[in-house]
Amino acid sequence: MPLKTLFLNPPSFEKFDGGASSRWPATREIESYWYPVWLTYPAGLLEGSRLLDAPPHHVSAEETIKIAKDYEFLVLFTSTVGWQSDHKLAEAVKAAHPAIKIAFVGPPVTTDPERALNECAAIDFVCRREFEFSVIDYAQGKPLAEILGVSYRDGGTIAHNADRPLNENLDAMPWATKIYKRDLDVTRYNVPFLLHPFIALYSTRGCPAQCTFCLWPQTMSGHAWRKRSTDDVAAELAWAKENFPEVKEFFFDDDTFNIQKPRTIELCEKLKPLKLTWSCTSRVTTDYETLKAMKEAGCRLLIVGFESGDPQILKNIKKGATVERALQFAKDCHSLGLTVHADFVLGLPGETKESIRNTINFAKKLDCETIQVSVAHALPGTELYDYAHANGFINHEAMSDAGGHQLAHIEYPGLPADYVLEMVHKFYDEYFFRPKAAFRVVWKAIVNGDVPRLYEEAKSFLKLRTQRNKLVKQTRDKQASAAD
Repeated sequence: MPLKTLFLNPPSFEKFDGGASSRWPATREIESYWYPVWLTYPAGLLEGSRLLDAPPHHVSAEETIKIAKDYEFLVLFTSTVGWQSDHKLAEAVKAAHPAIKIAFVGPPVTTDPERALNECAAIDFVCRREFEFSVIDYAQGKPLAEILGVSYRDGGTIAHNADRPLNENLDAMPWATKIYKRDLDVTRYNVPFLLHPFIALYSTRGCPAQCTFCLWPQTMSGHAWRKRSTDDVAAELAWAKENFPEVKEFFFDDDTFNIQKPRTIELCEKLKPLKLTWSCTSRVTTDYETLKAMKEAGCRLLIVGFESGDPQILKNIKKGATVERALQFAKDCHSLGLTVHADFVLGLPGETKESIRNTINFAKKLDCETIQVSVAHALPGTELYDYAHANGFINHEAMSDAGGHQLAHIEYPGLPADYVLEMVHKFYDEYFFRPKAAFRVVWKAIVNGDVPRLYEEAKSFLKLRTQRNKLVKQTRDKQASAAD
C-alpha cells in the first residue's frame, strides 16, 4: 500500500481562489472558486488518497490540521500570494503530527525551490513543474534521490534532481470528474459568469503562446501543447453528465482550448450527440468557422484574454493578437450568439494613463456580456517579473492585502500604483453602469434564475470597492503628508 496521502488546496486566506487551478491567484472581488484540477490526477492514481479543497468548502486551518493527522503524506499546492500562510500551515501540521511527510507543489516551488526549503523546515521536499508522478513515486516508496523533478535537503546542501519530462500521455490520466464525485461538493464552486453549478476540466495541457505575464506555461505546464484524444474527452463528459445531473454547464479550463482548428472541430462533432451546455477559453485568433462549429456543439460562453486596447502594450506582452482582430472576433461571437467574458489587465509594461483610457474605450466597443479587470501581477517565474524586477518597477509593497485581494505592486514612472488600483474600479463603473450593460446583466440573471446570486455578488463587489477606494485615499494622504 502507498503512503496514505492528503492532497491539499490550502486555506491560505478566507475565500481564497489561489491554488491548484487559478492562474491569477487572489481572493476575488466576488467570492468564486476554480476547481483544483491539477491535484485530481495524482489523487486518482493513489489508492486511499483524499483531495481536500479547503477554501470553497470553508475548511479552516485548524480543521485542516485535524484532518491531516489521519494521513502519512501531505501534498500542498502553494501559490505566490499564499506563500507565507502556507508555510505557517505546514509548520502547524508538522507540529501536530511530527511523522507526516510534507511536499509542496506549484509555481513558487518550481521557480525557487531553495527558498521554500530554506524558509520552511516543515517541508520535506518540493516537486517542480508537473508533479503527479513525482509525488506518486514517493508515496510508493521510491527514494528521493531516484525521483525526477524534486528538490530536497541532502545533508547540509539542497539537491535538485533532473527535471521530469512533460507528461505526453494524457489519455492515461484519471478523469478529474471522478475525483470531484469522490471528494468534492460541486455546488460549492461558483464563477459569476458561468451557470451554477458548473464543472471544470482540462482537455489539453500547455500553451504555445508567449504572453509574458501568464503563469502556467512559464512555470507548470510549459509551452509544448499536448492534447487528450477527442474520444477520451467525450467519454468523460458523457460520464459526468450522467453522474452530475445537477450540473448546468461544463467548462474547458485549458490554457487555450481551441488553438488547433481541426482538433476543435473534431471534438465538437463528438460533443454534439451529448447535448451539453459547455464553455471554454479562447484566443481572438479563432476564426468564424471554428466558432460556428463550437456553437452548434453546445458552446455557450468563451473566456477571452483581450488584456489591453492599446496596440503597443499588446506587442510589449507578446500577445500575438491585434486590436483589429479582437474586434472582428467579438463581432463573430455576437453574430453567432456566443457569450464572451472579456479579461483585461491594467499595469502591463508600457502602461500609461492614456493607454488605460484606450483600454476602457476598447472594452466598450467590444461590448462583451461580462468583463474582469485585473491588476498586473509580476509573478516570479514569468517574463513580466524579470522585466519589472530588472527595471526597478516592483514597488516592494505586497501584491495582496491581508485578505488575499489584489493590490498593484508594479509602479512605472508617471503611473502611480494607487492610480492603477483606482482605475480598476472606474473601469468597472464605466462599463457596467451603462444602461445597456446593466440591463443585460439583470435580464440574464432573471432568465437563468440567478437573481439571488447576482444580489450577493453585487454586495461583495461593492464592499471590496469601498475598501480599495479607502486604501487609495490613505496612500494619497500619506504621500501628501510626506510632501509637506
